[in-house]
Amino acid sequence: MKHAAKKIMIAVVLVLFLGVYYYITIPAINIHSGGFWQCLLLLVALLTALYTLTKAGRIYKKQGVRPAFRDLLGECRLLKAGVAVFVLIGVVYAVGAILSSPIVNAAKYQKLLTVEESDFVKDIKEVNFNTIPLLDKSSAELLGNRKMGSMVDMVSQFEVSTEYTQINYRNTPVRVAPLVYASPIKWLTNQKQGIPAYIRIDMATQNTECVKLTEGIRYSESEYFNRNIYRHLRFRYPTYIFGEQIFFEIDDEGTPYWVCPVKKFNIGLFGGQTIGKAILCNAVTGECEEYNVEDVPTWVDKVYSAELLTGLYNYYGILKHGYFNSILGQKDCLQTTNGYNYIALDDDVWVYTGVTSVSGDQSNVGFVLMNQRTMETKFYRIEGAIEDSAMSSAEGQVQNLGYQATFPLLLNITNEPTYFMALKDGAGLVKKYAMVNVQKYQWVAIGDTVQECEKAYMKLLATNGITKSEASGIYEKAKGKIASIAPVVIDGNTHYYICLEQSDEIFDVNVAEPTLLEIVKFAAGDPVSFEYERAESGICTVISLE
Repeated sequence: MKHAAKKIMIAVVLVLFLGVYYYITIPAINIHSGGFWQCLLLLVALLTALYTLTKAGRIYKKQGVRPAFRDLLGECRLLKAGVAVFVLIGVVYAVGAILSSPIVNAAKYQKLLTVEESDFVKDIKEVNFNTIPLLDKSSAELLGNRKMGSMVDMVSQFEVSTEYTQINYRNTPVRVAPLVYASPIKWLTNQKQGIPAYIRIDMATQNTECVKLTEGIRYSESEYFNRNIYRHLRFRYPTYIFGEQIFFEIDDEGTPYWVCPVKKFNIGLFGGQTIGKAILCNAVTGECEEYNVEDVPTWVDKVYSAELLTGLYNYYGILKHGYFNSILGQKDCLQTTNGYNYIALDDDVWVYTGVTSVSGDQSNVGFVLMNQRTMETKFYRIEGAIEDSAMSSAEGQVQNLGYQATFPLLLNITNEPTYFMALKDGAGLVKKYAMVNVQKYQWVAIGDTVQECEKAYMKLLATNGITKSEASGIYEKAKGKIASIAPVVIDGNTHYYICLEQSDEIFDVNVAEPTLLEIVKFAAGDPVSFEYERAESGICTVISLE
């Protein structure tokens, strides 16, 4: 009776231990998961160890001598079976890892990503500075923390998460981050109501909002038990292997969601990782919706992480002639540069990074854009300086101030591929902006504002024989008699405002530009024709007189 009770006690303790282990580590019950194989090894090891200790205890009671493990192994079939199973699982795991690796599957890895060569001017339209992110993640964090500091009703209980997801929200680039509990004690006192808000930062205007919710976020990374988002997902989808990152996003109505990519393994047990499904979990209610990756709603911007996409492109670029060529001869081997940024196109977020040779030279052979929702990848064959060289070139223009450049965005300025970056001081505050020509990185323009930087860059291009009208033909022409003309002084420079007969437009002529100085000879009633650019302010800027 005592012997049976002891067995039951051991079984209960073992089940409890395994239950706690599973609750803490939450591995996927899936043969493609490394955690699953580690759990199997642990389970077999525990059962074998318990059996060995029990058997040794019985022998010791009968003989008064502690038996050696070798003697037990010779006598006990179950012990032999346990050791054999442990070794077998370890061998299968190791062999599976080797057979899933690029060493033996280079051709399959190289074909995981489909890359389309495309045209830069056709795909990337002339820039609108109201729709591009002027801030990087670290600057967004500064703004978010500053905003949180002003929320006196929440700042003592909550902090801002460091996971600032960049998305397109109503065709505007924003970063969003949920609040998190400031400490375990603050979690204990607030978890009943949940997290009351999230931070939303407009990356173009720097407008920062703390968006308060009518119902709090109850499922998040900062929860401790069943409402922890990873545990919530695991209990609902015990066999799914989720990506290393899940993404906090908001839909078009501002409802917070967790976008949770589900891994798909295309090569062997553990190799060729892409994304097969995505789970959208409502952060307030915990309700989950499952989608195949091609059916994910268009408001979702991030399914593939930037790290996964750049890794897939590196397989594509490095393994063209096999694994050993990528190590030894390295013929035609290309890889992404050591950074990336995001570009908004067609209401999707695309990862941008340069492509260079593995030899470590300081030039790009082109660059790629990779869609974070669909994995669509486009390559643009444009030779030029790598991003690090462009950053150094921009920093060289302000070396006396010691500003540091952020990783650049790639823009289309008069059909010229152009790096655009912010220059920050030691405190992380943006002080200036820089534009650097991709193909001629010695062409650098600096400005205190984006508009000043663009004007300086346009002058630089014109000095080198490139004009906006010649490059893109987007300027409009006006012709007619002058209805009225008046001088005004703007920032110390004289401008002439002109109205034409039978036109509601106001045209601004800056006489500080030598090519426009002739306007002082004109008066009301004189015929005039010129080229101009429309502006959002409603006042059109004259570019050239004819």
